Amino acid sequence: MPRLSEVITALENLWPAERAESWDAVGTVVGDPDQEVRRVLIAVDPVQEIVDEAVEQDADLLITHHPLYLRGTTTVAASHFKGRVVHTLIKNDIALHVAHTNADTADPGVSDALAGALGVRVVRPLVPDPTDPAGRRGLGRICELDHPLTVRELAALAARRLPATAQGIRVAGDPEAVVRTLAVSGGSGDSLFDQVRAAGVDAFLTADLRHHPASEAVAHSPLALLDAAHWATEWPWCELAAAQLDEISDRRGWGLRVQVSRTVTDPWTAHAASVRPSTTTPALGSDTPAESETSGAPN
Repeated sequence: MPRLSEVITALENLWPAERAESWDAVGTVVGDPDQEVRRVLIAVDPVQEIVDEAVEQDADLLITHHPLYLRGTTTVAASHFKGRVVHTLIKNDIALHVAHTNADTADPGVSDALAGALGVRVVRPLVPDPTDPAGRRGLGRICELDHPLTVRELAALAARRLPATAQGIRVAGDPEAVVRTLAVSGGSGDSLFDQVRAAGVDAFLTADLRHHPASEAVAHSPLALLDAAHWATEWPWCELAAAQLDEISDRRGWGLRVQVSRTVTDPWTAHAASVRPSTTTPALGSDTPAESETSGAPN
């Protein structure tokens, strides 16, 4: 069995900490470098529910996309929910390693996994990493569809392919507009509108779109917006990361057992649809897939 320090070295090669944003908090949060690693669990959020799952699975290492502590703290007392996470990890000899913005811009990274889940072809990064001579790393991805779809059809496709959440897929713009090119960005993406408009794509799929930036984006261009749940746009990366770690384990003869958590940690738990005036706000229609039709989504 490899030691944690060996596995962390492999993870740092995939997602170097120095490529994270300056405000980010990535790397190993909890763990003894000399402990052996046999089982690994990968998830989006380092919340208590996921940590309890790691305990149940007898995992030695938990890898998450989101940081546990993004800002400084003065306590890890178990009376606080993050402190309780730390206590549970240490008591059960489970290490925690975070890959956040360094996984966003990796090649392949979070947006590659999102594009793969949608079945669209990646052409180039939306915001290229200037330190990458090959031009493959960066934030977001510009993609092409093999066959044109309407915005309505693309939203239905995203609802089928991404994990089911209470939010589903929100759409801004003409539902009947044709989409041939698409920008995607896992996680919060409305800070990228300038780059999306400059790319000249037909639509942009991301998460956490706010009212004013979205309103301005569709008011001044024919760009269509598809807004999915933050967690749903980043969960496909967990499967990508698991495949990458499996490949490393097989190549080095480690024999790791790598699993992806299928626990839904999106914070929104229910959705009540508004009554839509028939002459003002078109519904996406009854052909929008139900949650039971999702593929590749957590149970």
